[in-house]
Amino acid sequence: MKAIPVTILICLITCFQLHAQIEPRAGVWKTWVIPSGEAYRLPPPPDAKATQAEQKILLSLQSKRDSAAINQIKFWNAGAPGYRWQAIIEQLYEYFPPGWGRAKALMNVAIYDATIAAWHSKYMYRRPRPSFTGLTSYLPNPDSPSYPCEHSVADGAAAGILAYLFPAKADSIRGVAEKAAQSRVLAGVAYPSDVKAGFSLGQRVAQAVIELAKTDGADAVWDGKRPTGANVWNDKRPPFTPMLGHCKPWVLTASNQFRPGPPSDPAEGMEELKKFKKNPRAMYRALYWASGNYWSEITNQKLFENGLSLNAPRAARVYALVSIAAQDAAIACFDTKYTYWAIRPNQYDSTYTPFLPVTPAHPSYPSGHATLSCAQATVLSYLFPEDSQLFLSKAREAAESRFEGGIHFRKDNEVGLDMGGKVGKEVIKRAQRDGADNPPVLVKK
Repeated sequence: MKAIPVTILICLITCFQLHAQIEPRAGVWKTWVIPSGEAYRLPPPPDAKATQAEQKILLSLQSKRDSAAINQIKFWNAGAPGYRWQAIIEQLYEYFPPGWGRAKALMNVAIYDATIAAWHSKYMYRRPRPSFTGLTSYLPNPDSPSYPCEHSVADGAAAGILAYLFPAKADSIRGVAEKAAQSRVLAGVAYPSDVKAGFSLGQRVAQAVIELAKTDGADAVWDGKRPTGANVWNDKRPPFTPMLGHCKPWVLTASNQFRPGPPSDPAEGMEELKKFKKNPRAMYRALYWASGNYWSEITNQKLFENGLSLNAPRAARVYALVSIAAQDAAIACFDTKYTYWAIRPNQYDSTYTPFLPVTPAHPSYPSGHATLSCAQATVLSYLFPEDSQLFLSKAREAAESRFEGGIHFRKDNEVGLDMGGKVGKEVIKRAQRDGADNPPVLVKK
């Protein structure tokens, strides 16, 4: 048998030394608020002597890994580092989707920027994960350097934003976040110093995002003035978020960048609505989209299906892009709503009774469901192109459900879909410049 040439042998040995590390280039991806990941570089991790002392801590905690600790580990290890925080923020807003649009964008941008900063430090220092005699980690060690801990980075960032948005609950939010971060030490996959550094980094990035939030116009106060005249929204209830269109968008040049022309005469749309015959499927769709949270659910689902729950930078990017699309679409939509103050169907024809029992307390044109759904569907189609037909069909279904529910004219939906698609494409333009689409590389572990 012929001997293997030395050059081939060296190549084989080198290949076995290479590991598919998680996004080793993510530390240079473009950030949203902080200047760069490098700008938030951490000091070096503890030296060998300090690491030995931390190993003793891990061994001690391993012996105390009871059922409560295991449940804590399992809960926070499910999904990407930001996964559980999506549900927490929805719970804080009592599962009312319009309430969390700005909040989710702020939180997910903070998590993303903090994760990019963490990845810069991870691959700058390449601290090995805990792995030594006597230690049995409860979870497999992630394929990325240990310092700082990516989960605690997300925990610190999310807690910082939520404490700003809910100051009365700041202490309890921080307590939840610290418990989440500690679960990584309990699991034996991060050193205490990894967690401490990560949590602090997340908090620092959150503070930078908070400073931006203080100037985004969300605190603008409505002057109470309503237009009058024919075909004007005339609800007696206070208008919902009349100043949302004055908020500073993330990617649009201005809130009115895609503002459409005025709505058409509602007479034709009203005739179509009155001729529409309700059926069980239409009634189901109307109720589902009025109360469901499809876009959050499908985003989580696609992250799991595509294995991105183990890829912290990639998952953080998905959450940030989708939530930014939703927020900018909401800003554009409500800019238009309160530019034209278009009348709702049941106001235009008082003899008409919509199927949905509650009509939203804001003008009709364009449809918020249509605008936000198409923006998110467009971005998700970029992120998961194999499912683009599903996303876009669901956006059309969401829009149609508002006609089926009797609270929008069809034109409201058509214009909303068009506007949402344009917003989504602007988000994609920004995403295509962030460096994440560059091909991955293998690096020595």
